Amino acid sequence: MVIPGFRSSRSGRMAGWMWLRCILGPHLQRIHRSTDQSRLEGRAGRRGWNYQARSLEKHTDSILGWASTLWSLSYYSSPLLLCYLYRKGYICSSKLVPVSQYVGTVLVCLLGVACLRGWGRWNNSEYLQFLSILEETKNNPTASNKKKLKCYDFDFSYWPLDFSWTEVSNPKLSKAGVSLLKPEPKLRGAADSVLHSVRTLPCHIISFLIAHSFGRRMLYPGSVGLLQRAMRPMLLQGQARLIEEFDGQRNKLVACDGNEIDTMFVDRRKDGEQTGRTLVICCEGNAGFYEVGCMNTPLSHAGDYSVLGWNHPGFGGSTGVPFPQNEANAMDVVIQFAIHKLGFEITDIVVYAWSIGGFTASWAVMSYPEIQSIVLDASFDDLLPLALKVMPNSWKPLVQHTVRQYMNLNNAAQLLKYQGPVLLIRRTKDEIITTGPEDIMSNRGNDLLLKLLQFRYPKIMTDEGVKVVKQWLGSSNPIEEASVYSGYEVDDDWCVTVLQSYQPDSEVLFPWSVGEDMTLEGRRQLALFLARKYMRNFETTHCTPLPASEFHSPWRLYRRNADWM
Repeated sequence: MVIPGFRSSRSGRMAGWMWLRCILGPHLQRIHRSTDQSRLEGRAGRRGWNYQARSLEKHTDSILGWASTLWSLSYYSSPLLLCYLYRKGYICSSKLVPVSQYVGTVLVCLLGVACLRGWGRWNNSEYLQFLSILEETKNNPTASNKKKLKCYDFDFSYWPLDFSWTEVSNPKLSKAGVSLLKPEPKLRGAADSVLHSVRTLPCHIISFLIAHSFGRRMLYPGSVGLLQRAMRPMLLQGQARLIEEFDGQRNKLVACDGNEIDTMFVDRRKDGEQTGRTLVICCEGNAGFYEVGCMNTPLSHAGDYSVLGWNHPGFGGSTGVPFPQNEANAMDVVIQFAIHKLGFEITDIVVYAWSIGGFTASWAVMSYPEIQSIVLDASFDDLLPLALKVMPNSWKPLVQHTVRQYMNLNNAAQLLKYQGPVLLIRRTKDEIITTGPEDIMSNRGNDLLLKLLQFRYPKIMTDEGVKVVKQWLGSSNPIEEASVYSGYEVDDDWCVTVLQSYQPDSEVLFPWSVGEDMTLEGRRQLALFLARKYMRNFETTHCTPLPASEFHSPWRLYRRNADWM
């Protein structure tokens, strides 16, 4: 026999526990229709709906949102605010005591608001259903439970783990992270080295402070919380489109540094068909998110690729900060996830990057040389010239030290380690990666092309070869390009025949010695031919989305049957 008082006490504790879970639970944003429902209702019925919070939850959530925004504003303006308060004499015990009392009162009020929001959630059947599925998935993370949970869009920090770097690698090797190319150290004697370290200590300290304060945020503005809040409606809309129209699968990966990486995978593989067998991994720009970024280009392509997008550390649902080491660690776990969890062969992976994403893309092909090919859109060779452009000339030594020590995005150096097919896309009206105002010859994509060709074909890219390629790079439209190309009477068939005669198979590694015993005219033709094969021009600005029609396979001397088109 159950005692009535005991039963009411037990139900009261359960109700209190449920209320607490509602208070501490994640913010629910959207409910996606399940895949099974979509098949029954057709593709047109595969739509979700925004979570409808009731009046109490809606208003309290708005108050907490404004409080969070004000906290972010005060955080970013804290240096100026502290200086102002110090000058006005507010930073003293007599002033701080009442201020702390006001702050404490505000915190108690916000706690009350959070409790009221929990009450509002408790009275919403949709939220309670979501909370029960989330709790069940955490306790029993089976495939069926995860499938149910993926019908909800909520705070990614509460998302269950889908893949960890430790599943395929030794955890003991993960502490230092993956390997990066380091700048060559200058040789000094022991005494000189100690003296140099003492002299440069202030520079090291200032560089560290710059890199970890405004420097990182200038380089990766997408990691700033205020910008993400402003873009939140757009990001939610883009994510809903990927899930509901393309059957996208959101996954949480954990990199070797412990950062959680937010990814989106669109699987287009079909049994018995080649469709979707090629996976395009997309690397976004410094203010890009997979929800609204370059991932949409291969998705819109007629080739029907499978596509995997991911957000930089500190972007969207990803945690951490976007320093080069963290970026490479994130890229590594994304590739491991594609191979070991999604089941793609490394030779069926194409890496596509826009702008600053060229760093992680070039790191990927350097570290995984079996990757099929790489496409770099609006990218650059090295960050340093672009950093020097926006900083005062008097800061040059400090900028050089900061970039090389903390933000060494050496795309060209990494790309030269790769032997596979490469395509560079240059924006002829690019205003971001140029070092001169509206000067197409100052586009750092030019330097990336020249360094690549000079490494791979040193006998062709002599002074004369570099000269004619620069002349072709100076063309700002297709008519000027064709004029330069025809002016040197380039014979494409002859160029292909010469290159194929030098490389009878694919075993000859770069650099090649082709062009060593060739006339000046022949070297010029080959230089222009190779430049046009390695780079395509697109007449637009830096931030214009790349149309699917401009997304091409990199040129290769011998076309394989399995190549993507």
